[in-house]
This record gives sequence, structure tokens and C-alpha cells, in this order.
Amino acid sequence: MIAPPQIDRLSPQARNKTMKLIGSLASPYTRKARIVLAEKKIDYELEIDSPWDAGTRVPQRNPLGKVPVLVLDDGTTLFDSRVIVEFLDNASPLSRLLPPGNRERSEVRRWEALADGVLDAAVLTRMERRRKPAQQSPEWIERQMGKVRAGLAAMNTDLGDKAWCAGGAYTIADVAVGVCLGWLDFRFPDLDWRDTQPSLARLLGKLSERPSFAETAPRD
Repeated sequence: MIAPPQIDRLSPQARNKTMKLIGSLASPYTRKARIVLAEKKIDYELEIDSPWDAGTRVPQRNPLGKVPVLVLDDGTTLFDSRVIVEFLDNASPLSRLLPPGNRERSEVRRWEALADGVLDAAVLTRMERRRKPAQQSPEWIERQMGKVRAGLAAMNTDLGDKAWCAGGAYTIADVAVGVCLGWLDFRFPDLDWRDTQPSLARLLGKLSERPSFAETAPRD
């Protein structure tokens, strides 16, 4: 069993030690963690490693073989982007991204789950399309892309003319949605979602002006 982190906030001693984030520059989940680290102004070391590369060391840090992985100052490893960003938000009181109230927090988490679910479906589609044509399942691809389209439509409707996704302030919800949309632009440039989801297009335009987003744009 992996021991949970022993601190909610970084102690003065821990602040003098640099955490390490392991991930790839193309991974949207790694990008989510990088954006939160930037927003919280937490120093860290970025170690580039992809689970798909020969010789990858990711499975040594995460038995599921996925990124990102956050290595804390005491060597504890955290994985799954939702776990990592919650830890980081509690590690520093600066720029809180998760509200304290249960109902408000649940709303933000719901947005994050929806955005991550769209990403999951898009990632599965991309993996299926990378197989040999004879091995691909058009039905599987359409099922996953149906989730992408439905998820985008739901987020666009829920956002409407609001400035931010949840609670009237910039939160993890906006980070997750922005990362999702940015990755779709990166890997699915022909999806052309902006024509049908104008509220999401407006939000992404605003988010793209933030340094945390601009400096972490996905690339191979």
C-alpha cells in the first residue's frame, strides 16, 4: 500500500526541497498538473518521460504505468491528475482552486470529471486509430467520439454566458476544461468544435491568455 502524504500544506523545510513531476509534454493530464503548479507558484522539477517510450521508468513510480506522477520531497509518489491537483491546492493557500464548501466543491469536481471523461474518450479514439486499419473497430471509435461530442455539448450548455465554469471564479473546473479543449485542438484539429460550442471557444480564448496555459501548450 502506498502511504498517503503526511502534510496538507508544505512546511518551511519542505518548501526548500523541490518536488518532481514526471510526465510528457503531450499528455493533457500532465499539463493539468503543470498549470496548477504554475498557478500556485510552487517550484518543481519536470522530468520528461512517456510510458510509451522504450526504457520508460514510469512503471517504477506508478504501477499503472501512467503519467503524471508527482514525487514529493520525502519520496512519496502521487498519481492520477485529480489526486495530484488536490494535493497541490492544499499545499499552498495561494490561488485556491478548489472551494471549501461541499456543494461548491462537488460542482467543481463534476466539471473536472466531465472534462476528464471527454479526454479519456478522445485518447481511446486516438489509440484505436493508431492500430492497423484491419484491426480498428469503427463502432468503438464512434462510441468514444459520441462521448466527446455529448460531453462538449453538455459543457457548452452548462457554461452558457458565465465567466467561469463554476461558482463565479477561476477553479480546477476551468483548468480541466481548458486542458481538454487544448488537447482536442492538438490531436483532433479537424474536429472543428468551435462552430457548435461558442461558449467553450470563448472560455478557451480567455484561458489561453494566462501564462500558465500559454507556457504549457501541448507538443510532441
